[in-house]
Amino acid sequence: MEKREGQLGWLGVLLMLICAVCLCMGQFIWKYYDGILPLIAGFGIYGLGALSMLCAYRFGSISVLQPINSVSYVIAAVLGNIFFNEAITVGRVAGIAAIIAGVFLLARGEVKK
Repeated sequence: MEKREGQLGWLGVLLMLICAVCLCMGQFIWKYYDGILPLIAGFGIYGLGALSMLCAYRFGSISVLQPINSVSYVIAAVLGNIFFNEAITVGRVAGIAAIIAGVFLLARGEVKK
């Protein structure tokens, strides 16, 4: 029973990470591309992220899973740098490192329950 709970905890974490990627990519498509097709594609990807989030909550604690969605800030910083030439300053690197460390610690705690 304990092993199965750990697997389910990881499923919740994985679904929330998928959510973060989909939400960020949907928003990126809206900003980067013009036209109706990118708008529809962005909504579709964003919708998949929302569904992934709803499913994730079945497999873990909301207090652990919701903060994992902050990975989207990391993805946004990387995409902003690559496609919009936004600077990644020392402060942003520190923030990204804190987010990644926090997500790792939260995910470990969810699986060890």
